[in-house]
Amino acid sequence: MAELIDFTCPYDGERLHGVRAPGADGPTAVLLHGAGNGSEKRLRPLLAEFTAHGCRALAFDFSGHGESTGALRELSLRRRFAQATAVIDAQVAPDGPLVLVGFSMSGQTVADLVRHYGGRVRAIGLCSPAVYTPESWDVPFGDGTGRFTELIRTPDAWRASPALEALRSYGGRSVLAVPAVDAVIPPAVTSAVQDALAARSRYTRFELPDAGHRLGLWFRDHPEDRREFVRMLLERPAGRLRSPGPPSGRPR
Repeated sequence: MAELIDFTCPYDGERLHGVRAPGADGPTAVLLHGAGNGSEKRLRPLLAEFTAHGCRALAFDFSGHGESTGALRELSLRRRFAQATAVIDAQVAPDGPLVLVGFSMSGQTVADLVRHYGGRVRAIGLCSPAVYTPESWDVPFGDGTGRFTELIRTPDAWRASPALEALRSYGGRSVLAVPAVDAVIPPAVTSAVQDALAARSRYTRFELPDAGHRLGLWFRDHPEDRREFVRMLLERPAGRLRSPGPPSGRPR
């Protein structure tokens, strides 16, 4: 395991906790966990994999998660984006190239960061990604019974997500990691993300037939797959590259 250095980053009266792993002069990989009980801890083996390939790497807990302060019910997609930019701007040189990796809800956050950082983003890895209706952007997550939940459960509302346009416009390297069956992300969402990535980026689909939705846990426990995922992102293939193919999964 690579040496990890704890850090904290202030944001809007809260304290965000994270870890970074020093590396060589390569890009900085920024790993973003998903919703629910996600945290940076399950992503630490992936951090180590990036440093083994010559990258710097960091991960942090969004507010209300892990060791960060704040209340999860007060978090929103907008605040997730703002927290990610606060951490990146504090921990990465202003012109430093980035590799962005997002799990589940952080698929939306990665797309928001692509739009914000532009050409600094050299590669993106989306793992069972979600995208959301623009109406949900500034709505607090709440307790799972409020306005945010109502908005994201509106059929096909996600199709207007600005994330899809950001991904369509992206011209760097991209990898979409998906399980054979995803019990959380509807297959139409996966298909739309795939089509968006295939528009301009150097795109690869990485299928993990035995995995479930929580690919952070899968990569934690399966070193060969996480090694291959990093190789794909850094364009160092080693035999299991996947061509663009049909979406997988099933609706909720």
